[in-house]
Amino acid sequence: MSAARPPEGAMRRRSLLLSSLAAVAARSALAQPPHALSLGLITQADDDRYSASVLQKGYPDAPSGRSEPAAQIALNDSAITLQMAGWTSAHLLPVEAPDAAGLPAALQQLLRQGVRHVLLELPAAGVAAVSAAAAGKDVMLFNTAAPEDALRAAQCAPWLLHTLPSRAMQMDAIAQLLVARKWNRPLVLFGPTPGDGLLHAAWQRSAHRFGLRPQAEHPFKLSNDPRERDLGNVRLLTSDRDYDAVVVLDAQGEFARDVPYRTVLPRPVLGSNGITAQAWDPLWERDGAPQLTRRFLRKAGRAMGSYDWAMWIAARAAAEVASAYDKAGVPQQLQALRQGAVTVDGYKGQRLSFRAWDGQLRQPMLLAYGNGVADVAPLEGFLHPRSTLDTLGYDLPETGCKAR
Repeated sequence: MSAARPPEGAMRRRSLLLSSLAAVAARSALAQPPHALSLGLITQADDDRYSASVLQKGYPDAPSGRSEPAAQIALNDSAITLQMAGWTSAHLLPVEAPDAAGLPAALQQLLRQGVRHVLLELPAAGVAAVSAAAAGKDVMLFNTAAPEDALRAAQCAPWLLHTLPSRAMQMDAIAQLLVARKWNRPLVLFGPTPGDGLLHAAWQRSAHRFGLRPQAEHPFKLSNDPRERDLGNVRLLTSDRDYDAVVVLDAQGEFARDVPYRTVLPRPVLGSNGITAQAWDPLWERDGAPQLTRRFLRKAGRAMGSYDWAMWIAARAAAEVASAYDKAGVPQQLQALRQGAVTVDGYKGQRLSFRAWDGQLRQPMLLAYGNGVADVAPLEGFLHPRSTLDTLGYDLPETGCKAR
């Protein structure tokens, strides 16, 4: 015996109800915005490092151009990972402040657009200003262009991460190479500018850390004053009786470019010219690096440098943590990065992570010269109980960062 059929009116009402519910669901789906990742980028128009006159000189330890193409490449590289995590798209939102005074407004503009991950291509003072403006905000900042150690110490912040190597990391890499090559008595030349002073302080820390005893330290100065001409004479400054190498500390690069092959003794030059400690070099040929170098060359029309790599890896890190913790808030994502729960492949031989104590990205340093890479720090024999990468830069016991 068949079941009793519901009355025709009840069936009609049920059909209308289902149709109505379907229409509401469709309208609700259309009203919801796509699950898109917006990545902010803040630059400063009057940043002298990117002026045409400075870029033309091509100093080894300076930017070679704006790094926005590197961030675009990183988002393209992360597209599949983001899609698998449910992100429908990812796009870059660049904002240029006219000067340092306009940086807080630039950050606020991005926050109003819903941006929660922001790349900073700024000098140290600009990074500090944006970081201060970000206090109490739901945002994660990546410093990609300021190597100053103070940003990782007294001026550090829980929401501020660093992908460009610090001055301390650079000098530790140089010191390790000197020790490994048994060039234990270097001659040190240092300049008079505030930036030179920061480099000199970083060098002195590294020399003490690795037991180097400089043969001598001489100040240099480029000047049009005839009374100071000898302070810019490489022959006179390197006329000491003996030394194993010359370490030149020149934040601007003008003096350092003339040091190689002009010393009295035939010695290697390191620091701000000769062999320099870099995050990236276009002649690095291992670990898939040539593919990244070629992608950047096609996109930007120039070779990829350390500042470009720092921008690229910051955008990759933002995409990785957004994919792995897409339902989490910024504090949880920051914790995941700082605790090593999320790591990033930087095409330098191993997965890279951020230090919990100062937000600095651990990374190998390429000891590069004009035509190649002489070695990679940390060098063999330099050990650490946690990670050999922590032999470069400030370790946990010596950190000056209190905002953890």
